[in-house]
Amino acid sequence: MPTPLQFSRREILTTAAASLTLAGLGSPYTLRAAEKEVPTQPGEDLMQEHGVLKRILLIYGHLSDELGQGASIPADALHKSATIIHDFIEDYHEKDEEHYIFPRFRKANKLVDLVDLLELQHKRGRMVTERILANATSSSLSNSTARTQVKSDLDAFIRMYAPHEAREDTVLFPAFRAIVTEKEYKDLGDKFEDEEHKRFGEKGFEHMVDRVAEIEKSLGIYDLSQFTPPA
Repeated sequence: MPTPLQFSRREILTTAAASLTLAGLGSPYTLRAAEKEVPTQPGEDLMQEHGVLKRILLIYGHLSDELGQGASIPADALHKSATIIHDFIEDYHEKDEEHYIFPRFRKANKLVDLVDLLELQHKRGRMVTERILANATSSSLSNSTARTQVKSDLDAFIRMYAPHEAREDTVLFPAFRAIVTEKEYKDLGDKFEDEEHKRFGEKGFEHMVDRVAEIEKSLGIYDLSQFTPPA
């Protein structure tokens, strides 16, 4: 059966065909779509990247729960998840915020206290990620002290980044549109997209989502239907 078409974030769906089988239904559904170039929106880019972060937070939550129940967790899944956080979120997404978003708020003297706090949380998050990566080995995860540290770090990361990204999505990014010109906003969208392609390839975002999905599958938490509450 054909696999779903993948599109970059500069593209929208309009008229070509791809077959999809919806999970749990067992019957094929047809999606007709085509690609059309549209301007990249910086806020949309950043929020979609937050979607990757949200999914890693769910993985972290699952691993923390397993550790809390005394179960062993796969070092490979932990390491791959923390590597995505390090490479895609901290070293790319957050650097875009720090280089292009935060300075403009400071220049406009808008939401400066929020921006300062968000940047401080970026720094603290990187410290936590370094510890998680250092302990994401089979030998470390067989040590009770290291397992306790990993659970503490996973919980701390989740506790900080869930409200962190929610505040950016609902306060910072909506306000950003009002402090830049139309041209500046468009140029930033192009810059974000170009930098993503340079660092991660033409389908960088899509490939990152695929990497997250593979980790979810390995942990048995990919199937969305399992999270549906009973009627």
